[in-house]
Amino acid sequence: MAAAIDGQDRVLATAQHIVKSLNINTKATEDMILILSNFDNRLSNITDLIDGGGAADVEETDNQFQTAERVILRHDSGGEASSRHSSPWEESYTEAAEYLEAVDTVIKLTEDLNVQSDYDSEIMDRAENALQLAMLKLEDEFLHILIRNTVPLDVDRLYGSIRKGSLSFAANEIEIEDDFESYREDDDDGGSGYGYYHERGPSFGVDVYVDLINSDAIKELKAIADRMIRSGYEKECCQVYSNVRRDVFDEYLSILGIDRLSIEEVQRIEWKTLDEKMKKWIQAVKIVVKVILFGEKQLCEQVFSESELIKEISFVETTKGCVMQLLNFGEAVAIGQRSSEKLFRILDMYDVIADVLPDFETLFTDESGELVCNEVEAVLRGLGEAAIGTFVEFENAVKGENSRRALQGGEIHPLTRYVMNYIKLLVDYSDSLNNLLPNSQDYDLNKELDDIDSGDTLSPISCRLLSLITSLEANLEEKSRMYDDSALRYIFLMNNILYVVQKVKNSELRSLLGDRWIRKHSGQIRQWHTSYLRSAWGKALLCLKDEGFGGGSSSASKLLLKERFKNFNACFEEIYRIQSLWRVPDDQLREELRISISEKVLPAYRAFVGRFGSQLESGRNAGKYVKYTLDDLENYLLDLFEGKSSVLNSIKRKGT
Repeated sequence: MAAAIDGQDRVLATAQHIVKSLNINTKATEDMILILSNFDNRLSNITDLIDGGGAADVEETDNQFQTAERVILRHDSGGEASSRHSSPWEESYTEAAEYLEAVDTVIKLTEDLNVQSDYDSEIMDRAENALQLAMLKLEDEFLHILIRNTVPLDVDRLYGSIRKGSLSFAANEIEIEDDFESYREDDDDGGSGYGYYHERGPSFGVDVYVDLINSDAIKELKAIADRMIRSGYEKECCQVYSNVRRDVFDEYLSILGIDRLSIEEVQRIEWKTLDEKMKKWIQAVKIVVKVILFGEKQLCEQVFSESELIKEISFVETTKGCVMQLLNFGEAVAIGQRSSEKLFRILDMYDVIADVLPDFETLFTDESGELVCNEVEAVLRGLGEAAIGTFVEFENAVKGENSRRALQGGEIHPLTRYVMNYIKLLVDYSDSLNNLLPNSQDYDLNKELDDIDSGDTLSPISCRLLSLITSLEANLEEKSRMYDDSALRYIFLMNNILYVVQKVKNSELRSLLGDRWIRKHSGQIRQWHTSYLRSAWGKALLCLKDEGFGGGSSSASKLLLKERFKNFNACFEEIYRIQSLWRVPDDQLREELRISISEKVLPAYRAFVGRFGSQLESGRNAGKYVKYTLDDLENYLLDLFEGKSSVLNSIKRKGT
């Protein structure tokens, strides 16, 4: 009762002081009290206090506080009777709910006391002490709930989702040598694997969601975060969250095969190892951004829904280190030494960053997040510049390649295989390269454009690829001059240009160059075919001419006739010895060459033997001159262009 009277006296004294200060009649005291009570709902009970009716409320509040204080002290981590095992969240849901209710009581009391101008300082001290102890406890619980409920990353499921949303790797495998100078000289496309296969990076084509935290724990985390934010401990809550989650993100990267490497360390890695790391990086970027970062963003929104600021800060502080580790690798690759075999993997990296850039802009929206987006854009620019720089170096290398060693047997030159496989794969990156390459109006392609189906203006990548193929053709023409044997020169040109034409016909290059280009080059191959026949078999066919034998067989000189047969046999055996070592890899071209040789040589031989062979049959050593039957010649022609390592020293008649 005494406390109520004291309270009434204080209120009246305050009201009288206000009235006196405002020079208002003292009779307005009651009206003034009513006015004051409208300023804050906490003053709505003042009249009750004046009337002595607030004593019960004060006593009830005091009892509630004491009850709450006891709950908090009972679970105080610094208390004598407490330990980690006394955690209310580990004991039961009821215990946790009781603790949170106690915290709510203390928070409300401190809020009420803070708006009063005259309050019991002892109560305030006790309330603030209890609140501080509670926040320490909640911080500790928040930490342990986060750690206990982190869900391990299911990498197999994530990789499986990537594979479902992408084309098969095998469909995009293109063989590329270790570098431009390391040509394969002893194998064809299906060979021993001197080079490596570039696997075009898959697209992330499906929506995937993963639980980063057990769903049951999210409500508990939110309940704690709400109270810490309301009590002004948002910084501590955010720090605990970020520290725990940063460690989890480090573990995620480790599981995904991403090592923490400096730029210098990345640049010292040898290419095959670096290529594997680049492939892992591409997949990791897709998984981290498309799945994990979005999952983390949602988690922050659920846990810190009470504060937009804390929600954003927690997300950025948690993920920034992981993102920067990924970007540092991309930057190291972008500024690394350029070599042609790196281009496709760099383009894969460029494509994946370009693909996830909008996701970064969605995820990182505040001021600190803008810095992250700027870093992503910088790495994207760096990878683009590295790709174009590498592409230009490859163009210059093709134009300037000047190896001077002629390949034995007129084989397909390794440069041809390398460049056409390279170009074939470049077509798959047309969209990216068209965005990166400047317009190629400075390229003088008038002659080349005459060879293709004219239509719309060529895209930048179309101009560059057409120029590359033209440079390759000019290089091959120059290399063909290294052959002293003109027939072998034509075999070399047929082998190589046919390879180019087939690569164009069987890829997207056909839509670029068109059927007109293919027809023109196929016609060029036929011209070389004719030139080969004339160069390789002209001398042998001259031996089967009728000139010099007069009007009939009776007047023919047996001596000249023997010389003609001997010369033909020598020419044929020399051609066989040499051209059985030449190699034409394409089955159809090889068969066409044999058929055309048969059509030229066999009828001429049949006619010559038919007219003059009988004149030598009655003489001594007739078999020395007419050594081969038509079947013999036809069978021997089947040995040409096989590239056999063993050659007969002397040809004996197959029929004997």
